[in-house]
Amino acid sequence: MIHLHKKFSGETDLYLSPPVAGIVAVEMPEPDVHVVTSAGILIPAHSKILASASPVLESIIEATQNRHSSGRKIPILGVPHDAVSVFMQFIYSSRCSEDQMEKYGIHLLALSHVYIVPQLKQRCTKGLAQQLTVENVVDVLQLSRLFDAPDLYLNCMKVLSNNFKIVKKTEGWKFLQNHDHYLKLEILHFIDEAQSRKKRTRRRKEEQNLYIELSEAMDCLVHICTEGCGSVGPCDMDPGKDKGPCSKYSTCYGLQLLIKHFGSCKNRVNGGGCWRCKRMWQLFRLHSSICDRSDDCRVPLCRHFMTIEDRRGSDVRWSLLVKKVASVKAMLTIPKRKREDELRMDVDHQIMRSSKLQNVAP
Repeated sequence: MIHLHKKFSGETDLYLSPPVAGIVAVEMPEPDVHVVTSAGILIPAHSKILASASPVLESIIEATQNRHSSGRKIPILGVPHDAVSVFMQFIYSSRCSEDQMEKYGIHLLALSHVYIVPQLKQRCTKGLAQQLTVENVVDVLQLSRLFDAPDLYLNCMKVLSNNFKIVKKTEGWKFLQNHDHYLKLEILHFIDEAQSRKKRTRRRKEEQNLYIELSEAMDCLVHICTEGCGSVGPCDMDPGKDKGPCSKYSTCYGLQLLIKHFGSCKNRVNGGGCWRCKRMWQLFRLHSSICDRSDDCRVPLCRHFMTIEDRRGSDVRWSLLVKKVASVKAMLTIPKRKREDELRMDVDHQIMRSSKLQNVAP
């Protein structure tokens, strides 16, 4: 397959027409503009292709419209000649190799920002994010602010937050401390927020585990008082010694021990004289608060607590506990995969909401 390309003074190849499988490239018209690089080398190009890729280049081309076609020049200076060649190659082919991104990623990010080439900017953002190290993260962070690349900025902040003790020893951080106090404060604020998010996430996870344990305890309490388990069961039913352990044996066995103690404790006075009895008393109360079968419920004291709650009402903290346990109980009935997806979406939403960038502009 044939495709049109040119080579400029032994430098990088510039493909003017990307190869397409099964199609032979057609001869393109003669270039009508030249791009001038910082090395003084002229790269021939086509004005229509440049204008369609970049509104900035389109404006420059329109400004040179009255000139003779052979004398129309577009200067792209301030970056190496090879970087400009790769930039032109991307305009023509929408392609950029990993090696080219590794060598000229920063220059290409600058060119994509200045000349407004969104597709190249997106490619640079992803490429540079993969190349982040503790040594270059501060420099890339500053450039991400300068060239308005919020995704890259956020990736840099995450690397900084996770490796801050090492980053503090780098030359980039030392330079930042002396020359950009505002960015330094942004970084410290982000790290503080990240640590707060981790603490909140850990606390929410601990609370969620507690609610799950309480929900399982409620199921086991009904199970023991209705069917019997092990050596504990309803007074009118023999649990049966040959009955094997249930699916929630650990929780169920601990609850059986509490029930046995509650039935024989000499210090029990509404659960107030013994901490074990008090815990059992609270479990009975919690069950009655979420029970929806009060008429035929076989759990002891269920109707008793319902009557008390209806008469005096419950405090705010207790109502919140009941609501959380009931919510977890309902969630546990959802298939596991769907439940994990919903929890993950909720966590991602919380992180995005709390980590919005206040100002990424320089």
